[in-house]
Amino acid sequence: MTTTSEKVSEQLARQVSKRVSQSVFDGSRLRVVLLVDVHDGAQQQFLEAYEQLCNQVASVPGHVSDQLCQSIENPSQWLITSEWESAPPFLAWVNSEEHVRMVEPLHSCVRDTRSLRFHIVRETGGAAAAAPAAQRRLQVSPRIGDGVIRHALTFTVKPGSEAEVARILADYASPQARVDETTRLCRTSLFMHGNRVVRAIEVRGDLLAALRHVARQPEVRAVEEAINPYLEQERDLNDQESARVFFTRAALPAVFHVTADELVEGERLALYYPARPGRGMELAELLAQGDEAAAEDPGGPVLRSTIFQRDDVVVRLVDHRAGVRVDLTPAAPLTALLDGAAVRMQLVTDRRSPDA
Repeated sequence: MTTTSEKVSEQLARQVSKRVSQSVFDGSRLRVVLLVDVHDGAQQQFLEAYEQLCNQVASVPGHVSDQLCQSIENPSQWLITSEWESAPPFLAWVNSEEHVRMVEPLHSCVRDTRSLRFHIVRETGGAAAAAPAAQRRLQVSPRIGDGVIRHALTFTVKPGSEAEVARILADYASPQARVDETTRLCRTSLFMHGNRVVRAIEVRGDLLAALRHVARQPEVRAVEEAINPYLEQERDLNDQESARVFFTRAALPAVFHVTADELVEGERLALYYPARPGRGMELAELLAQGDEAAAEDPGGPVLRSTIFQRDDVVVRLVDHRAGVRVDLTPAAPLTALLDGAAVRMQLVTDRRSPDA
């Protein structure tokens, strides 16, 4: 018998527009793959830390199962895979302070990690594979992408320092767009509202490689060092652990993106939605539904929209037709989820790489 939640998941999947290149809200099961490079001689320490972490993760809502695998060719390489009922509960956990504390024991024995997240589209084998896709919580149809990875960082600065921080962040030399043969920086847009900073990044290729490339550039490093005294969360970029914790907490992942018209440039704005405690994901989903519907109107003002969300911070980045007014008034269902007014953020800088 199909449950109500499964029917809803099937309906959502059927409603997915071919224009949507990214969404975490279709109800599909999620597979998370973590590639881990362990320090030589630290394999036993890593295994013990993983077992402790595994016991804690088992009680996280939405978690289904996980596996730990060790390479047969290089014992320093490990693979952790986990399955989740859907993307939202995983994102709520991985972006939480609880997660930061949970994974801390792993860092002393790990050289490098890389996390990949996938909706499950098809599976074979077993009785479950014979069930309808909706019952298995699978993504019904593949999404149409544009080859661009969208990510954002957000952090707060000390009250009273906003003007100086904006000046510093606007005054820097753009790093070289070419990272390697397959990765290019496309665009960086930086906004502020009050003491909150949001930096949205668009990359073709490997996001992690692009972020590391940017961090190594002297002009970018100088800007980051210049704003350090004004940050509410202290960091030391010369201390690997301090920098890691800061950027982990600053990560503002994209949970939805839609492109209605690829050919028109338009004008860019960012809207900040302070969500009520614990309602950020719900708020982001409602915004996504609205933008998905808006994108179906070929003459509408929205050309592209990306929604970023972490905890109670929701940011909507919109490219709209030049000279066309975008209605910023939240719909009634949204106002019930807001902890304050939705506001248009101040654009500090918006740079597109010419050779991206």
